[in-house]
Amino acid sequence: MKPSAHRPPVTAATSASREGTDPNAPSQTPSSPRSPALTNLVAAAKFLLHQWMIIGIGVVCALAYFFPHVAAHGGTIRSEYSILYGAVAVIFLISGLSIAGKKLLVHAGNWRLHLIVQGASFLLCPITMYAFVQAIVAGDPAGKIDRVVLVGFVLTACIPTTIASNVVMTRAADGDEAAALVEVLLGNVVGPVISPAWTVALLPKGESFEMWKDVSGDLSEMYKNVFKLLGLSVYLPLAVGQLVRWKWPEVTMRTMQRFKLNKVGTFCLLLLIWSSFSSCFETSALQTLSTETVILIVFFNIGMYLFWTIVCFLGARIPESWAHYTKGIIRRFDKPETIAICFCGPAKTAGLGIPLVYAMWVEFSTEVKAKLSIPLILYTTEQVFCAHFLVHAFKRWVRREKIRDDGVLVEQEREPEMAGVPSTAR
Repeated sequence: MKPSAHRPPVTAATSASREGTDPNAPSQTPSSPRSPALTNLVAAAKFLLHQWMIIGIGVVCALAYFFPHVAAHGGTIRSEYSILYGAVAVIFLISGLSIAGKKLLVHAGNWRLHLIVQGASFLLCPITMYAFVQAIVAGDPAGKIDRVVLVGFVLTACIPTTIASNVVMTRAADGDEAAALVEVLLGNVVGPVISPAWTVALLPKGESFEMWKDVSGDLSEMYKNVFKLLGLSVYLPLAVGQLVRWKWPEVTMRTMQRFKLNKVGTFCLLLLIWSSFSSCFETSALQTLSTETVILIVFFNIGMYLFWTIVCFLGARIPESWAHYTKGIIRRFDKPETIAICFCGPAKTAGLGIPLVYAMWVEFSTEVKAKLSIPLILYTTEQVFCAHFLVHAFKRWVRREKIRDDGVLVEQEREPEMAGVPSTAR
């Protein structure tokens, strides 16, 4: 019988060496589990950080209420220049830095995109608003709902898409930012021409609306101010951003990613909301409205925005079979373009709406014009509030398809690698 080989005794050192650890290292005790209270606190903090824009809207509204003169037009910080020009210019400078010029040129010739977005902005919104306002007038013979507010509803529906928030929200939702930018530029060029006449044409019939149909104001000053705003706060920053990106593309992209400049645009939106509400509270126009009117404005605005968004989504995602029957004239938009359409179609801009109010009805008092502006101011705020939640929904929608497509791609890449492996070995 062969004698067994001598084996050294198993010690902690030999055991540790087999496991690849240092026997002289201090022993590590497992970390204690986090308490449920701390876990819940961390989860709540993360949730609040993700909702920082909603919290920011609440903060700026509170600041506007308690200190309206600070950010009102003509106030301490002269927001008609510092915010209306400065904040918007920052948003479009960032857009110019982040978007390739070729994408802008491609979408400039995308007539289908122009048709659905501008059609929603200047046809869908005004016509449906006209129908709803007529229904409100018929159902309120006692006049509990202020007729000035109803005129404000019609005006809100007739003005073009907003200048700033569309681009910011489309970018945040992984949509086609170039498509949103082109539609913003187009809508705000044709809007000053279309909106005044369209507003007067859609006002309901009746004695309480006749005085609003007499537009005696000189619109030339309004055109001058609007195009001055567009030139200095939109076109010039966009051109500068495109020039910088063309000259130093790699440095520009690294700077955008390192300093997270896309987040700055969202902060600028909060400044715009702060300025709008400060002007509203400064004139005390909101406080003069009845409770029924305020409730109607708040919930009616949300309902109209969501309704228009749904219609835009359905119009952009038509059945693919329609392309076959129409020989490609009508086709389904891809998901990034659909997101841009859903943000641009129902959105409205106070940048044109407020100057339009003061230019069209110069004979009315400042208090009346401020009251007329309330539906627009609240709508532009509520559209940002609703769009914040739509950003998360659209982002999941896009990424779900991306994950699915990436999974298919991975499977296709693995198949050639395993082609030479016998089936019994797979």
